Amino acid sequence: MRNSFKLICSSFILISFLTSVEDGFAGNPDRKGQAGASELLINPWSRSSGFGNANASSVRGLEASYLNIAGTAFTKKTEVLFSHTNWLKGSGVSINSFGLTQRVGESGVMGLGVVATSLGDIPITTTEQPEGKIGNFSPRFLNLGLSYAKEFSHSIYGGINVKIISESIADLKATGVAFDAGIQYVTGKRDNVHFGISLKNVGAPLKYSGDGFAVKNNAGSYVYTVEQRAAKFEMPSLIIVSGAYDFYTAPSDSVNKITLAYSFVSNSFTSNQHCIGLEYSFRKMFMLRGGYVYEQDLLDDKLRTTALTGPTAGVTFEVPLNKNGSTFGIDYSYRASNPFQGSHSLGFRINL
Repeated sequence: MRNSFKLICSSFILISFLTSVEDGFAGNPDRKGQAGASELLINPWSRSSGFGNANASSVRGLEASYLNIAGTAFTKKTEVLFSHTNWLKGSGVSINSFGLTQRVGESGVMGLGVVATSLGDIPITTTEQPEGKIGNFSPRFLNLGLSYAKEFSHSIYGGINVKIISESIADLKATGVAFDAGIQYVTGKRDNVHFGISLKNVGAPLKYSGDGFAVKNNAGSYVYTVEQRAAKFEMPSLIIVSGAYDFYTAPSDSVNKITLAYSFVSNSFTSNQHCIGLEYSFRKMFMLRGGYVYEQDLLDDKLRTTALTGPTAGVTFEVPLNKNGSTFGIDYSYRASNPFQGSHSLGFRINL
């Protein structure tokens, strides 16, 4: 029964990969720009973003809540993680994320994650005062996720995540629900071969509502209010197919490890992405990583549709707290961009 389940999962991953490669570079050009909630496409965590999002098959712990929720099943007991991202430095956008995962029972893990995005203060303008100088408004995006992941066997891990999405300003708001699901498969003599597939941001369309759509008009002695209708917008759903391999300098060496990872991201409303990453780990205490995220027209400044230019880098320092395996870690990542001065993420984690 177990071998059959492994075969089914492996076949599912392979079929999904071959299907995705069919339009590997183009994505869906007819639907580009038609989705909303684009903050769901930003990785708020420091460790995996420095890897170029390439490690969806090998990501572990709470950070897996973004790339592949199945990876949270590797939480040993309790993990707490906080990360701050200065997104596109100079734009005024900041992202604060916090999460907690807790093992329940022998093989299950519950998770809670909060991601808050602030777009800074934007001047209020009107048709009468197009230059502003009448105050500011501050858009706020908030995503709250509740997840459950399970170890089905020594090789197969799966999970699901339910997210509540809220976008608002003072007089407008949109709220919705989206789902993530993922599977990770681990094999090899040293569990050094990783495969993974995840489906993200699947949910019903969102729609803004509120007093911001109401406009007062004067018609002689009459005053009336006109309320505009808002169109619905789709979630930025996507699928990730990923693989990774761990290299050791010697068969019995557990000190030095090099991980090569690749992920293909098939986006429904933006260009597809090819992510490749390389990480060096020393005693699981020091990790140095880099990555590259490629999409169509990325190298052409006139046709490129993203501020991110591809290269990523990151570093991790993790120190033991006691003999029981508890650790404290500091993660940093950088994502290159043009324009702006790149995106910087700094994270702190505690594993108990």
